[in-house]
Amino acid sequence: MDTSLYPLKFLPLYKNKVWGGNKIKSFGFDYAPLENCGELWALSGMEGNESVIADGFLAENNINEAIEIYMGELVGEKVFQHFGAEFPLLIKLIDAADDLSIQVHPDDVLARSRGMENGKTEMWYILEAEEGSELITGFDKEVTPEEYQQYLALGHIVDILHREKPQAGDLYFIPAGRVHAIGKGLLLAEIQQASDCTYRLYDYNRPGSDGKPRTLHTAEALDAIDYSVLKDGRTHYSYKPNATTPLVECPYFVTNLIPLEKPMRKDFSSLDSFVVYLCVDGIAAVRAMDRIVPMHAGECVLVPAVAEQVELFSEGPAKLLEIYIDPDKMEDNGQNHAADLDWLATFIG
Repeated sequence: MDTSLYPLKFLPLYKNKVWGGNKIKSFGFDYAPLENCGELWALSGMEGNESVIADGFLAENNINEAIEIYMGELVGEKVFQHFGAEFPLLIKLIDAADDLSIQVHPDDVLARSRGMENGKTEMWYILEAEEGSELITGFDKEVTPEEYQQYLALGHIVDILHREKPQAGDLYFIPAGRVHAIGKGLLLAEIQQASDCTYRLYDYNRPGSDGKPRTLHTAEALDAIDYSVLKDGRTHYSYKPNATTPLVECPYFVTNLIPLEKPMRKDFSSLDSFVVYLCVDGIAAVRAMDRIVPMHAGECVLVPAVAEQVELFSEGPAKLLEIYIDPDKMEDNGQNHAADLDWLATFIG
């Protein structure tokens, strides 16, 4: 049997949420018997929620098991040295039929000081926005930590936060520390660090699935919050068909937009990283390593790091988010798992 690597497609993971809607069903996903699908996890290495490979001889194995076998060939040598056999990103769709809680995420330093592996920096690419939909990102006025706590105690935190009215195609970068919330009527793609560390600041006194108010993390959040005033949270960009448009470049991930109207070839021979293509509009296909893998909106394909050439195709106009890690931008986060294993093997002889 040929055990050569190939582009990987994954089975989606569906998450029922108290605020979730049913728009993801329009992409062709069936999440029965769940009442809603607030989140579709398209690619995850999170413990207990690892994405399962959909086809090929690796089918039924999860992404982390594949990394254990192929290591740097799959994710890139430097990426593997940095993260070991844990896929470093979480890629999802979020459908908000109601307002999400107002929350904040810690950065890596604070998270690790509290026993967690990672902080959480993320980005949102808006897929659909109902008329009047809003989101929250950052503060709208200067406040001290003490003033913030006073507003929070009185239930008036929304009065000091910056609101925006997004449209389809808008981009928002949410670094760790920025207070934020996704509003009712938004459908978006989210790319984030592989972390589920969320401090919930305010939840509109809404009951959870058990009928009780959901837990708030008032004290834990205080050291995580960036109180900077933000007047424009949108990342502005312009694009052309069949061109790679940079959206986000940060130590945790790089994301580009590719509006695809005709076949396109890309050269990754100098990139030491996996590349994920998330289809956010239309029908497309990825060709690499002598395989063609189709996908529709909401699906993604992971191209192994050893693939030097990638061809992209579409059935009519389509849009893809291109996601990878730039090894030269990675921060030293103390997660050199592979090096730890090498040291241990040497030590025990």
